Amino acid sequence: MKPPPLPLDVSPPEFLRLAGHPLRWKLLHELARSDLSVQELTARAGEPQNLVSYHLGKLRDGALVSARRSSADRRDTYYGLNLARVGALLSETGGALHPGLRLVAPAPLEEIAPARVLFLCTGNSARSPMAQALTQARSGGAIAAFSAGSEPKPVHPNAERVMREDYGLDLSQHTPRHLEVFAEQPFEWVISLCDRVREACPDNFANAAPRAHWSIPNPATGARDDETYALFKETAAALSARIDFLLAKLAEKTPAAEQ
Repeated sequence: MKPPPLPLDVSPPEFLRLAGHPLRWKLLHELARSDLSVQELTARAGEPQNLVSYHLGKLRDGALVSARRSSADRRDTYYGLNLARVGALLSETGGALHPGLRLVAPAPLEEIAPARVLFLCTGNSARSPMAQALTQARSGGAIAAFSAGSEPKPVHPNAERVMREDYGLDLSQHTPRHLEVFAEQPFEWVISLCDRVREACPDNFANAAPRAHWSIPNPATGARDDETYALFKETAAALSARIDFLLAKLAEKTPAAEQ
């Protein structure tokens, strides 16, 4: 007996239509590791900038990729991957073929091998100490997280408040440090959280460990603390989401996993 024909309304899932083009997949692959400018993406893709920009536009239209103007050099724009949306669409794509093909949960975080991660921002007063505290707590101490800045200054009170109230973490004992303190130390990852540091980071960090950039706006805008509190909550949420994906990546590289 011949199998019944496929229904006429079967069409490729949204993710396949958005990401199926080879150049778009390459762009997504690069952005999965780090936020990058269009010039950097053009160099890595080996294609003309107008073609890269065209496909970035398609990915932005599908909300797979976001863009944010550099807070250091306003002429540059950093593109970032919407990890949560990509994960959801990948799972839906597998499920469209068979329910058993939906994404499975990542490796348990308690299986993460010991590692050292350094977070950098300008003041080491908000984004980087928040990221440091979240990484250490989420990894159960398996990750030795550190943070530093190019112009260290005291921890912002809203950073302390958000970490304490929303995540149960204490930043009151954090000591701001200059990034040169860690320049020659080994790390599995060095992650810049602000565009100013990323665009002026010393070369000796570039060779010490894999580098990644998370283009996250500075929540300390100079306004009153009560006005910026909501921005600090948004920053903490953005860091929390990115750190969960970072830990999943590190969990993949445990001794039991394939390298």
